[in-house]
Formats: sequence, C-alpha cells, structure tokens
Amino acid sequence: MEYFKYQHIEKVGTTEVEGIEIGTCYIFPKIDGTNSQLWWSEPDGLKAGSRNRELSLDNDNAGFYNWAVTQPKFYDVFKKYPDLKLFGEWLVPHTLKTYRDDAWRRFYVFDAFIGNISLSYEQYKQICDEFEIDCIPPLAVIKNPTYERLIELLDKNIYLIKDNEGVGEGIVVKNYDYKNKYGRQTWAKIVRNEFKEKHWGNQPTEVKERKLVEQEIVDKYVTLSLVEKEYAKIVNECGWTSKMIPRLLNTVYYSLVKEECWNFVKEFKNPSIDFKRMMFMCNIRIKQLMPQLF
Repeated sequence: MEYFKYQHIEKVGTTEVEGIEIGTCYIFPKIDGTNSQLWWSEPDGLKAGSRNRELSLDNDNAGFYNWAVTQPKFYDVFKKYPDLKLFGEWLVPHTLKTYRDDAWRRFYVFDAFIGNISLSYEQYKQICDEFEIDCIPPLAVIKNPTYERLIELLDKNIYLIKDNEGVGEGIVVKNYDYKNKYGRQTWAKIVRNEFKEKHWGNQPTEVKERKLVEQEIVDKYVTLSLVEKEYAKIVNECGWTSKMIPRLLNTVYYSLVKEECWNFVKEFKNPSIDFKRMMFMCNIRIKQLMPQLF
C-alpha cells in the first residue's frame, strides 16, 4: 500500500457538498491537531504520513512517526488487517490550547480505508476498539439536520476539552450514503472563528429525524416495483452498463413527478416542495432499493 493524500473537507454550504444534509448524518467533533495517517507496507513495515507527504523517522511530523513506531497496537492491527489505512489527528499544540493534559500527543482516528474502500464509522470503530486505538466518537447522528441544528452542535463539542474551558474547533458532517454531483464521497465542516466559554454536560449520541415532506413523498411513491419497471425498460431497449445509471435516476424521478404529482399534492394538502431536494432524496432511495446496480 502507498501514501495517498486525505480528502479536503469542504465548508458547509459550498457546491462540493450540496445536499449532504439529506439523509442520515454523523456529526463529529473537529479537533485541532495535525492530520496524520498510518498504514503497512511490505517489506518496509509501518509507514506514516502527514496531510501532504509521506514521513520518515528523520523527517517527521511533530514527532508522530517516531511515536507510532513505539506503539505495539499498530503492529497488531496491521498484522490482522494488512490493507487497512488509518487517518486521524495527531494532537499537538496548534491554535487551540485548551485540551486536557492527558489528551496531547495521541492519535485520534477519524476515518479508515480497507484498500481504496472507505469504511463507515461503525466499521472502523469496531477495529479501533479491538486494538484499543483512540477513535473520535460522533456528537450526534441526525436524519436531515438543518443548518441551525448543526450550528447548535458547535456548542456541544467539548470533546477532550478541559472543564470550563469553552468548546472545540468545530464539527465535521459525514453522510456515508452521499456522493456529490461530481461523484465523490466528500465530507463537510463548520469551523468556529471564535471559541465561546460555555458549559455542556455529556449526553449520549442521539438519533433524531426531521420529517420532510419530500422524504415522505419519496418513501411512499418511489417503490421497488417502480424502479424495477424503469430498469427493465432500459435493459430491454439497450442493455445495461454503469453508464445507464444517470438515465435510470432521471427516468424514475421523471415518473415520480409526472405520474404522482397530483396524488401527493392532494395527500399532503398543497405542500411547499423543494423539487431539487426531492430529486436528491429520490436518487438516494433508488440506490437503497437496488444497491447491486451501483
């Protein structure tokens, strides 16, 4: 396995992450250290990288690689999972100085890959727990969060912060079912410009759902039979390759609007509908119903 640069986290509201809030979102605390990674390479053994380069023991990243090679747990985890790559934050003093004394000079995993396959939080957390590797937990798991709800969570990021010393740097939003309009799995962030000194008591990860009329419409009217019908039409006409995916997405959405619009207008009593949002949700629904095509 070789070094590859971790993705850039986009600001909430930019076109790169348009629609990321539609679906189940994991909201993670953003910590203010230095981006780092670990992987295994034969015949060299344990390898490490920073955000922009592969490290060596004499050209290190704030002591990260020299620390990592002394930790038996990393040799153990890569022995069992040789294709694993761990991405995380090496917590050394940067902008924010209010982390607990025992939090410094530790590696906190926030993402992981097996080969080139991105793992979900539950998948990489299970690996980290098995080998007692620090792993950043989500502040909340929310379906269809509003921007206002995300802003509220900024004040709940006290992860690793000293008592009564304010809150953390910001939050990262991950939707594991999301790909942006360019086909990339991309995460979003909100970073605080100022740190407020506020108290917040620990609370468990929450799962809440904000009911959206677009979601209710899609859940009811975009059925497996509808998707299979449109899929069969395409196959009968020209066969199937992955190049047909945009056509399937568009024809199912077209059918939803053309055939069912009057029905959901009546059912939901002339609702205000964001058709762009409904299209995003329709695409997600299709992928959930027929995942073997994607």
